[in-house]
Amino acid sequence: MTKTDISVIIPLLNEAESLPELTEWIERVMKANHFSYEIIMIDDGSWDDSWQVIEDIVKRNPAVRGIKFRRNYGKSAALHCGFQAAMGEVVITMDADLQDSPEEIPELYNMVKNQKFDLVSGWKKKRFDNTFTKNIPSKLFNWTARKFSGIRLHDFNCGLKAYRNDVVKAIEVYGEMHRYIPIIVSKAGFKKIGEKVVQHQKRKFGTSKFGFERFINGYLDLLSISFISRFGKRPMHFFGTLGTLMFILGFIMAAIVGANKLIAISQNLPARLVTQSPYFYIALTAMIIGTQLFMAGFLGELVSRNSPERNVYHIEKKI
Repeated sequence: MTKTDISVIIPLLNEAESLPELTEWIERVMKANHFSYEIIMIDDGSWDDSWQVIEDIVKRNPAVRGIKFRRNYGKSAALHCGFQAAMGEVVITMDADLQDSPEEIPELYNMVKNQKFDLVSGWKKKRFDNTFTKNIPSKLFNWTARKFSGIRLHDFNCGLKAYRNDVVKAIEVYGEMHRYIPIIVSKAGFKKIGEKVVQHQKRKFGTSKFGFERFINGYLDLLSISFISRFGKRPMHFFGTLGTLMFILGFIMAAIVGANKLIAISQNLPARLVTQSPYFYIALTAMIIGTQLFMAGFLGELVSRNSPERNVYHIEKKI
């Protein structure tokens, strides 16, 4: 099957008002630059008229494809589904709310196609969001992500990104890990990651779909991806090592307590019961915890070697 130049993937939730304008904007940019293209819209369980709008757009423009989920699975599942369906040599993701400008597409395509970047992430250097609720938390998240990952990006969570096709086919995005796709891409072995300053448009229709809980979830997801990327395929290396050290420490403490008792008896000195020593219970606890950690690593190895697909989403319709 012949690949097109560009696949534009648009995950969406209740964006019926913005879809016609966004599609027309993308069409103008593609035609002006003579790109062959496809637009894949993934309706993540919208309860407004988004799917009806997508059906109308598909009838008018055969380059547009639509995928509808039966319920809301989240942006990560929508992106993963779009990645699997994409046929373009360069895959570009953008949000459906008109805050990402399609005018950035030609330069993003050039950076991936000609400058050989694996991933180019947008940087909304000048934002039109509320400073307190979005800008400040975003800067804090991005600073933390840079420190954890060593990837020098200013805006990890920018929806406007460009990838080589083989990159999106090689990664798995699940849960709410879309925030840290550059980290996932880097851990998959794709190291040429770039950044481009992009325009940020004011929201024209609707409201933001992300609440305050995303700040807490963001940090938890960062810890998860940092742990999984290091130990996801070898949990025994983490839990087994920690469990063995704890067990050995507990065993040594128990041996010392027992040895002190035996020495006292051999010298006909008064010796209290081993169970009267607080060190005995500390040693016992350490050995129990060490055993549990070791077993957790063992079970983790079994799970990691037999894990099913994580992105279990149910598609209702495709057009």
